Amino acid sequence: MKLENYIAGKWISGDGDGSPLFNSVTGEIVATATTKGLDFAAALAYGRKSGEPLRKMTFQERGLMLKALAMYLLERKERYYEVSYRTGATRIDSWIDIEGGIGNLFANASLRRQFGDESYYVDGEYAPLGKNGTFIGHHIMVPKEGVAVHINAYNFPIWGMLEKVAVNWLAGVPAVVKPATVTSYLTEVMVRDIIASGIVPQGALQLICGSAGDLLDHVQMQDVVTFTGSASTGRMLKAKASIINNSVPFNMEADSLNSSVLGPDAVPGTPEFDLFIKEVVKEITVKCGQKCTAIRRIMVPENLVEDVQIAVGQRLEKTTIGNPTTEGVRMGALAGQDQMREVKEQVALLMKESQIVFGNLDPVEAMGADGSKGAFMSPILMRNDDPFNNSAVHNIEAFGPVSTILPYKTLDEAIALTKLGLGSLCASIVTNDEKTARTFALGAASYHGRVLVLNGDCAKESTGHGSPMPLLVHGGPGRAGGGEEMGGKRGVMHYMQRTAIQGSPSMITAITNIYQPGAKQKEVLLNPFMKHFEEVEIGETLITHKHTVTETDIINFANVSGDHFYAHTDVTSLGGTLFEGRVAHGYWILSKAAGMFVENRKCPVLLNYGIDEARFTKPVYPGMTIGVRLTCKEKIQQEKKDEDDIRKGIVKWLVEVYDQDNETCAIATILTMVKNLVD
Repeated sequence: MKLENYIAGKWISGDGDGSPLFNSVTGEIVATATTKGLDFAAALAYGRKSGEPLRKMTFQERGLMLKALAMYLLERKERYYEVSYRTGATRIDSWIDIEGGIGNLFANASLRRQFGDESYYVDGEYAPLGKNGTFIGHHIMVPKEGVAVHINAYNFPIWGMLEKVAVNWLAGVPAVVKPATVTSYLTEVMVRDIIASGIVPQGALQLICGSAGDLLDHVQMQDVVTFTGSASTGRMLKAKASIINNSVPFNMEADSLNSSVLGPDAVPGTPEFDLFIKEVVKEITVKCGQKCTAIRRIMVPENLVEDVQIAVGQRLEKTTIGNPTTEGVRMGALAGQDQMREVKEQVALLMKESQIVFGNLDPVEAMGADGSKGAFMSPILMRNDDPFNNSAVHNIEAFGPVSTILPYKTLDEAIALTKLGLGSLCASIVTNDEKTARTFALGAASYHGRVLVLNGDCAKESTGHGSPMPLLVHGGPGRAGGGEEMGGKRGVMHYMQRTAIQGSPSMITAITNIYQPGAKQKEVLLNPFMKHFEEVEIGETLITHKHTVTETDIINFANVSGDHFYAHTDVTSLGGTLFEGRVAHGYWILSKAAGMFVENRKCPVLLNYGIDEARFTKPVYPGMTIGVRLTCKEKIQQEKKDEDDIRKGIVKWLVEVYDQDNETCAIATILTMVKNLVD
């Protein structure tokens, strides 16, 4: 079978027979792949032009698109598992790749709730730029008008694609995905389903199966490039003239020499010692050690080295190797014979300074398979007793089921050892001592993209050392590439242009579609609570009746709320304080404000959804008169959860409470859930 590329809305084959791709378990040819004859410049141009519909979608629409796609792919997951076994992955390995990748779609779909109901994002708060409030500044973020070019590694042919496209699609940017050729046959299967679903707009996704050729020579200033793989390849690509001359953002996530530290308190017999052993063995054997986050350096108090070596060896001894479809197999094969040869070459280099204490480089017997035809190898546990002087372990990575034990004397030594890797994706420490955890996390953080602290309290829910999460940053400094992927809202912003805007409050309101303080208000006589979601307008303002505050108001609220703070109830205790007399509760001011603007009759407002922020800016004393300006600040349409659900949206209101001198006493943003006029 010859893999096809999906370019410019069509499935097409490259010229010639292509390179053979092998089943890593049987050694048989699965498919061939080639990109010879493809016009990559035209593919990128097509992506930029066809990305307009995606850019025009709102964050809410894009998020719902991701959710629909995730559900669609989840229904078809078994067909991906069947193909994944050919890559050497066990069911558990494939679960990380397949359902972990789909999980990224779900997680990013949920992120839509952190954005407004626009195609762009208004970032942060406004900045006053003039004394009189007539000149302000803000920041908006709009989708880049290019394509996201993703060059991925062979170890996660599905997760590697989905964790990236989920983010750029939510940002409104189309993608060109170039998976590693050796396992691209699995990526192609899922891409066919994505295209067939019709859920994503035409042009939102293109696929290249085979060599990237001159793809990066054609990137332009609006494009974004991401790379996952070896640091040497990443540096070469990052140095391309097209990247440098066009200032193209280049995010690199490179394989690194990640470490895990056994805390001094985690001695044999403690839950933490057992957790450490389990985690180390899992990271050696899951995906046959082919994870960019896998533990390569095992750092152990020098008095516990023998205990750890024996315990890890005993668990590794029980690891059955073979055909992933055979019952009882715990570790499958590497992605191919070439990968296996490379791993063994790296182990041979490490052996010049370290000794193998478990496993060997000899061919292995594989359950349910011919070990001589598949890419099977034994897990390898090494030991380096002088890690500060024997430095190969900090520079050479065997990208397979290989890890090395390193002793340390003090926690400071352990931190120093982690840093010898010159930048890693992840470091973990297993400890039940809070001081140890704090010292390690703060000491190691500058050299790592992520730090996991594992103990008995979080063990059941922890996803482990090797599992980056979609809402947290994935990447690391130095050797790890210096990039960031995923990261929740932070990741989405990598695909958007942040632009400062300046002008009058009314102009900034018109641009952002979010009311800015000081902008013109459209005074209305009809209480806006009587309006349906579609009928409410940004900037429309209700000016309420006024109320003169009495001591009875304050005393009654103290009794109802139970808030008897001295400033509200004990006028004899005010000496030396900020207050001139009995002062009204801040929450009474907000409660009274609500009573002044809330509509008593049945209306389209379904409920009070909450308060985003509130500030009490001036004391309110008995005898003062307060009024309220209620202004529509922002509107966000919500989706219907099912056919029986009411169509509704969230309206954010700016509540300004002012006194008889027109000075602001309190300001808040409240949220109401409002019914739509049209269901």
